Amino acid sequence: MTATVLKMTNEKVVNTHIFSKDSINILKQKMSTIHVRSGDYLYYEGDSIDKIYYILVGSINLYKSTEDGKILTLNYFEADDMFGDCTSSSKRGSMENAKAIEDSVVGVIDKHDIEILLWENRNFSMEFTKWVSFSQQLTQTKLRDLMFFGKNGALASVLIRMTNTYGIQEGDMWRITKKFTHDEISSFIGTPRETVTRMLNQLKKDGIIQYEKGYLTVYNLNSLRQICRCDDCPLQVCRL
Repeated sequence: MTATVLKMTNEKVVNTHIFSKDSINILKQKMSTIHVRSGDYLYYEGDSIDKIYYILVGSINLYKSTEDGKILTLNYFEADDMFGDCTSSSKRGSMENAKAIEDSVVGVIDKHDIEILLWENRNFSMEFTKWVSFSQQLTQTKLRDLMFFGKNGALASVLIRMTNTYGIQEGDMWRITKKFTHDEISSFIGTPRETVTRMLNQLKKDGIIQYEKGYLTVYNLNSLRQICRCDDCPLQVCRL
């Protein structure tokens, strides 16, 4: 069995692809660096967030939780991904938790420094605006899949996003190199684990996927696209 790969195998899906090398270098010059251990939090729901976070090493999970313990995973962010909120004028707190799922090194950029860059650097300002737009598209497409195409469509969408984010293509087959439990998969679509297990077993019977010891292999990507009526979104939008 292939060992777990905790870095995106497809670098094209990083959400900072819009920024030029010069802009990335400028951002890195503004960063202060923090180390976050696996299982620790950058922030919790309700915390005041006026920063942007840039992952240098590691992986961060953004998720929402309810009082009765239900979890909805919003994003997995990896090295060279950026996230956070420094554009809102509202004083409301964060709407999600940010938890490290492995030991991580994260660059932190203050809202004030971002505002100066937006004011002084026209190219950065345009790139940052596009980055915000892509981030909104990512959220919108996930909500669309959850609301419009049922549990099967939402699961198919998640599997497609996995192939784009962690998949290695071998002929017509996609091998997903990151290990996912049934609980983790269920958190992406807000569905009980038992339901996800049943749906995965059906996809296995149909010859569309294989799931063994936490590793997924997709044999028929087109079938998954048909289930969720795939719009053929850009890779940077169709990702976890």
